[in-house]
Amino acid sequence: VQLVESGGGVVQPGGSLTLSCAVSGRTDNVDHVGWFRGRDTYFVARVNWDSGNGYCDDSVKDRCTISKDSASNTVFLQMNSLKPEDTDAYRCYLDPKIGPRTFGQGTQVTVSS
Repeated sequence: VQLVESGGGVVQPGGSLTLSCAVSGRTDNVDHVGWFRGRDTYFVARVNWDSGNGYCDDSVKDRCTISKDSASNTVFLQMNSLKPEDTDAYRCYLDPKIGPRTFGQGTQVTVSS
């Protein structure tokens, strides 16, 4: 399984950004896909692969939406009302039902005017 992120960049405070995590390879063993920030220090959100049910951390739940497109096997993380403190490296991860976690390469989000 491989993860490829996209969608990072520079956005003004108060703006929105959508990060994408494309999953390739076998997906029958996927339990959930999610996002960390800050060298995988802080959990942001995850989505259950089979049900599509998403969960955002309490710290961002009012500004966060995570979803999955089954046709493209892509997970989307939308963040609204972005703040300078949201600036960080964001990395997608995949937890299988059996086996070790897989990480993507990461994408930088910079919130600045």
